[in-house]
Amino acid sequence: MMNTIEEHKLAFMNFTSGLLGGGGVQIDIKPPSRVLLVDDEPRMLSSLGELLKTGGYQLATAVSGFEAIDHLGKGKFDLVILDMSLPDISGREVMDFIISSDVDTDVIVVSGNNDIDSAIGALKRGAFDYLRKPYAREELLKAVGNVLKQRDLKADNQRFAWQLESSERVYRYFVENSPDIIYTLNNEGMFTFVNNRVEQLLGLSREELIGKHYSSLVHDEDNELARYVFIERRVDERASRNVELRLRSHKGYCESRTFENSLLTISFSSMGMYALNQNENNPEFLGTYGVARDITERKRAEELIAYHAYHDILTDLPNRVLFKDRLGLSIIQSQRNETKLAVMFIDLDRFKLVNDSMGHVRGDELLQQVAVRLKECLRRSDTLARLGGDEFILSIPDLRDRQDVAEIAEKFLDCLQQPFFLGSTEVRISASIGIAMYPDDGSSIEELVRHADLAMYHVKAQGKNGHSFYDSSMVDASHQKLVVEQDLHRALERGELEMYYQPQVDVSTGRIVAAEALMRWNHPERGLLTPSEFLPFAEENGLMIPISDWMLESICNDLIEWNTTLNEPVRVALNLSPQYLERGKFVEKLTSALKRHEISPQQIEIEVTENTFIRNPDHAIEQFNRLCQLGVSIAIDDFGTGYSSLAYLQRFSIHTLKIDQSFVKEIHWESAHSPIILAIISIAKGLGLNVVAEGVETEIQSRYLERAGCNIMQGYLYHRPIPKTKLIQKLAELESEQLEKSFEQAGAK
Repeated sequence: MMNTIEEHKLAFMNFTSGLLGGGGVQIDIKPPSRVLLVDDEPRMLSSLGELLKTGGYQLATAVSGFEAIDHLGKGKFDLVILDMSLPDISGREVMDFIISSDVDTDVIVVSGNNDIDSAIGALKRGAFDYLRKPYAREELLKAVGNVLKQRDLKADNQRFAWQLESSERVYRYFVENSPDIIYTLNNEGMFTFVNNRVEQLLGLSREELIGKHYSSLVHDEDNELARYVFIERRVDERASRNVELRLRSHKGYCESRTFENSLLTISFSSMGMYALNQNENNPEFLGTYGVARDITERKRAEELIAYHAYHDILTDLPNRVLFKDRLGLSIIQSQRNETKLAVMFIDLDRFKLVNDSMGHVRGDELLQQVAVRLKECLRRSDTLARLGGDEFILSIPDLRDRQDVAEIAEKFLDCLQQPFFLGSTEVRISASIGIAMYPDDGSSIEELVRHADLAMYHVKAQGKNGHSFYDSSMVDASHQKLVVEQDLHRALERGELEMYYQPQVDVSTGRIVAAEALMRWNHPERGLLTPSEFLPFAEENGLMIPISDWMLESICNDLIEWNTTLNEPVRVALNLSPQYLERGKFVEKLTSALKRHEISPQQIEIEVTENTFIRNPDHAIEQFNRLCQLGVSIAIDDFGTGYSSLAYLQRFSIHTLKIDQSFVKEIHWESAHSPIILAIISIAKGLGLNVVAEGVETEIQSRYLERAGCNIMQGYLYHRPIPKTKLIQKLAELESEQLEKSFEQAGAK
């Protein structure tokens, strides 16, 4: 990149060349700024276009890196608004093309990536600004305005420089109107010339500066560096470039401003100014010529970017990078002072439920309130950071023993158990806290963080809402988890998965009216595993969709066998993972499977939790409407355990509400009063929906539910989950009994 003086010289030479060749000054009308929008998301491109079209810019769009490069190769753009994540090549490669091809354009990077390396990489490649998604519209508009304003200023500088060697009059005119401070010093460092820009930026007139030493302007801490800037004796390519200094402001200007100084030393030989009988081999040094450009706003932007690179934008807490840096310093201090240090890993319980049911905006508000509460419990020497999501981590130095840490953990748990208010809604959460001690549980940053994380998961497994210190036995449990994850990858290939079915009984007739499909894993070493023991691993490792594909095909094959064996068709309820509904093309796969196996859609009921459709209502409405058009019924599982609004029940095509077993378990005597169960049954009847009670285990529960108006029940009182062969046998026996009763009734008549 040219230094400032070279920009002035080259622009002025081009300008005067035009004057001499063209016979006069040509005034150009500036065309509208051309802006290239690069993003692989059509909605984002449309949103950017709508936001920028009012600015009078000429817009072009690209949905991939190669398309952006094609645009840049064919036409000139003033600005590229570039997404770093593109489907073919990365935004960094597009910026590398701009650099290698010397494309004259500026770049504003927008990215959803919170990685500090991404921001630093973009800035090193010359990005004007780096915005993280989601960004405020005012933030983007300001960045676009700043970069185009800077280009305008640069263009003005070039136009100014075109006239520098054409005539002294033109030179003086443009020097005085330059956006930079232009100055000359004599060999003693006294100002001999300075343009009017100094008054606009520093509040000092040229008359006040002429004859004064440069040090009167320089910040005290920068005086030593200023000597190499203002008393510069080198010339041409050896002259000092891009040196930053802080200059004082006067006359009510309350802030120091930062300047980038580009210098050119003037000597007799370079200026062609010689005294009579001058020795050409030893020209006399006359002074310094320089241009100072105000880069205060750029420095502020760099400081802001650097701050965001080390802090979490949402909570303003240190992020992972800054935490590790501070933890490293604390470890060194603990070694020196022979004290203990604790790393505390904090994970919020039930945050996902709040986030899914109330939305990400409320979830962000909750995280901000949590951060404020936790910070109020800290000492100044402690470091609290947010790792992402609902995970926080804390470094606590200068400890005597574990009891000190336990008291701090209990203090955190107590403060988090107080209610949070998100709008008008009261929300209660808890936390699982894992603790690792230095030097007992590790001597490195990685060991301490990993062991605190293991201790936190141990609390999760024990029921959450508590704290635990790391113990070496937790490593074995963690290893066992990895083994399960690895075995799960092979379970599908080995045919170790199997469908079980738990019947749903109409207690008024004793008939089995439906069966809920429940997956089991015949693990070669651990035996029969229930869904809660392996499906969470499947969701974490991207196996939920292939496992759900297998489940759908297996249920269809079982239905074919039942329909062939039994006289009456059986309706099967299958639980649907949110991942499968949103990303697994479930409706298309179900439609194809039913058609291929010639199964009636009326035999299928889809069970989803209420949080599944609340997290993306519009998508859920579309999917459920398609299922209903197909003839499939829909049930809400675990109804009443989330934060759903009753208004959703009228928007969605729902056929059945299932009362969660946690409510059923609270029925201990027939005269009990369970307002939640009564409310659910009342809601179902009012909306014309079926209602099914889960987890019925006692006669008392059954009689209470039946009197309340719920006749369809599911639970160990009637049937445990059984393989398909036993279910077929059970259904066949019931059909036989029903047939015998029919014959007996016919004979009696």
